[in-house]
Amino acid sequence: MKNKKTLLVLTLSLLSTFILVGCGTQAVPEPAATQAPQTQPQPASATAAGSSPTSVPAQASTDVPAGASSATVSFANDVLPILESRCVNCHGGERTERGLSLRSYEDVMAGSENGAVIAPGDAANSLLVELVTNQQMPRRGPKLTPPQVQTITDWVAAGAPDN
Repeated sequence: MKNKKTLLVLTLSLLSTFILVGCGTQAVPEPAATQAPQTQPQPASATAAGSSPTSVPAQASTDVPAGASSATVSFANDVLPILESRCVNCHGGERTERGLSLRSYEDVMAGSENGAVIAPGDAANSLLVELVTNQQMPRRGPKLTPPQVQTITDWVAAGAPDN
């Protein structure tokens, strides 16, 4: 009886070892999204030397940096509604705290009594972006949602266009 138990334990151990070793050596296929073919742009001199421009596969431009929006953020359609719903009670109605009005593009770009609140193209150094990102503004009422903060950040990073 003891020999049968020993033989069974030894067989199971060997079987487990083979399974573990076998599983560890198999290549795991990558998801299809990460297997996109990488193409190198063909230098202009190569096409001039007689190489056909169709020899390089065309690749759609889908490279968007992480966290960046692929669509253009519109001040009038995307940013201003956020400012109107969350900011103008204190910055643009009958009162404008710190001399900052956020009722129009011109008002936003004019800044406050302390200077500019937007550094076009530089969200990291824009006071408005810093204050909404750190949830310091608005002081009263609900804070901006992460998508609203991202919209303002993307708009400033895109150069704060009047669009």
